[in-house]
Amino acid sequence: LKPGQRFEGWQVPSLLNESRQSLLYRLQDDQGQPWLLKTLPDSRHQDSEAGPALLLEEWFLRRVAGRAFPQVHAAGSRQHLYYVMREYPGRTLAALFQQQGPLPLAQWQSIAERLLRAVGLLHRRQILHRDIKPENLLLGDDGELRVLDFGLAYCPGLSEDHAHALPGTPSFIAPEAFNGESPTAQQDLYGVGVTLYYLLTGHYPYGEIEAFQRPRFTQPISANRYRPDLPEWLALSLERAVAAQPAQRYETAEEWLLALEQADRRELSIRPRPLLERE
Repeated sequence: LKPGQRFEGWQVPSLLNESRQSLLYRLQDDQGQPWLLKTLPDSRHQDSEAGPALLLEEWFLRRVAGRAFPQVHAAGSRQHLYYVMREYPGRTLAALFQQQGPLPLAQWQSIAERLLRAVGLLHRRQILHRDIKPENLLLGDDGELRVLDFGLAYCPGLSEDHAHALPGTPSFIAPEAFNGESPTAQQDLYGVGVTLYYLLTGHYPYGEIEAFQRPRFTQPISANRYRPDLPEWLALSLERAVAAQPAQRYETAEEWLLALEQADRRELSIRPRPLLERE
């Protein structure tokens, strides 16, 4: 598509983003409202899985319709392979962090609770996002927090399951995924944990992980090392969220959300690590 072109009833102002996986164009409807069109680049036209995956991505977004996710346009008859979603003014949490650094505790807690509600809704719909990170979370000018980019989303029984595939950004990928285990909701929650840890500290609980690394996970670094002002319950909560063993993490987003909501009323009922682990 070319800037200024009309395409199936849309005006195309510009190409917003181009990657090996997708093309993203800005659109305007007849009322001048902003939308985004997502389609495939030429390099993926021979990929037999790419087309169905793009349609499945649109279906995921329709299935979780709500304030925490982009609205998908109810397109009529389409002659080409694409889908259209609403564009929202705002900035990603990555851009917010770059501008102001580690978040104040009150702002962080508000974002954490909204993110956990959104991820909990996804999981109740049997959808795993698999790429939760600050770049994929948009804080809109309307105050809403929205989860973006469902390009790696996974639904058991519907999505192609490639053994030993490592989707996502390495620093946000759960330890068990590096061992080839199938996607789970707890792997998503691990990504949420790393995201919230980073927004508070500017660091990663196990250090930054590069794509070529085969990392080893032992004990996460306590967020208190970087933010001495954090209450003990919060540091313990984050340690549990990013524990190397899935059994030691929160089971569901709702369990973690309840812990955060109760934190102001009492110290969290999180058992501290045994003395042998701490010392």
